Amino acid sequence: MILGIGTDLANIERIAATLERFGDRFRNRVFTEIEQRKAERRADTPGTYAKRWAAKEACSKALGTGLRMGIAWKDMSVRNLHTGQPVMEVTGWAAERLASMTPAGHEAVIHVTLTDDHPWAQAFVVIEALPQRT
Repeated sequence: MILGIGTDLANIERIAATLERFGDRFRNRVFTEIEQRKAERRADTPGTYAKRWAAKEACSKALGTGLRMGIAWKDMSVRNLHTGQPVMEVTGWAAERLASMTPAGHEAVIHVTLTDDHPWAQAFVVIEALPQRT
């Protein structure tokens, strides 16, 4: 069953300007070390950050909170499998929120997809509850 859906569209040029203006202060407030390492290795660093920004926004919407109620930017993190597929991981309050919205006998799975077409970056998140295997 679907527990939540969220989407977000981020302007890559806006993220680039924010990176230029605030630098590490912005990076360290919003992005985990894994996300920063990934972005800094990429040719399109601002685009990589913009996709992750959009993913965090989309995830917060799928959790039904938006960025309020104690959720922190770093409570949501995007990493990539060796195949390149993005994976959303939640910790802290976001993980607590996910647990509270997951029905008994089920486990939550977060699906995330990212795309960009300059100057836009988009993310789509679906949270699904699957019956636990016994």
